[in-house]
Amino acid sequence: MFAFDEARFGLKSWQRRRWCPFGVRPPWVVQDKYEWFWLYSAVEPATGESFSLYLPRLDGTCLQVFLEHLSARYPDDDVLLVMDQASSHRSTRVTWPTNVQPLLLPPYSPQLNPAERWFEELRRAIANRLFDTLEALQDALTEALKPFWQDKQRLAQLTGFPWWLHALRKL
Repeated sequence: MFAFDEARFGLKSWQRRRWCPFGVRPPWVVQDKYEWFWLYSAVEPATGESFSLYLPRLDGTCLQVFLEHLSARYPDDDVLLVMDQASSHRSTRVTWPTNVQPLLLPPYSPQLNPAERWFEELRRAIANRLFDTLEALQDALTEALKPFWQDKQRLAQLTGFPWWLHALRKL
């Protein structure tokens, strides 16, 4: 059972708190370039297995591309994809592969999706930095993803909500 979501990453700067000595104003970097891409990701919280793609938009067409690649990655498995109720996820234009089935979360409940925790860590990794191009941002984001790909236990620990793992044991 995979938790799935998308996150937008762009050239507009992303700020996080910074430590600075008392009385010194922290230096902030600001950039207002409105260019972005979407990171589509599915994570299996029990094992830390994951699958991600960079795609240009958030729509049914890009979701279809993601689903086809996910299906090809796990051709012998039945994949249950837990996701929110975004309009692209409910689109009638999306043709679901035979080995991938959707399971929709209740509306307005992003806190139930373990993939959101992963996106928080990725945003932290690229915060307070400026990127000249989307390719440079993708390179930095790929570097932030690598530790989670290399150490699946780290990703499982981050996304493995106790109630999620308990529910999996009951299946």
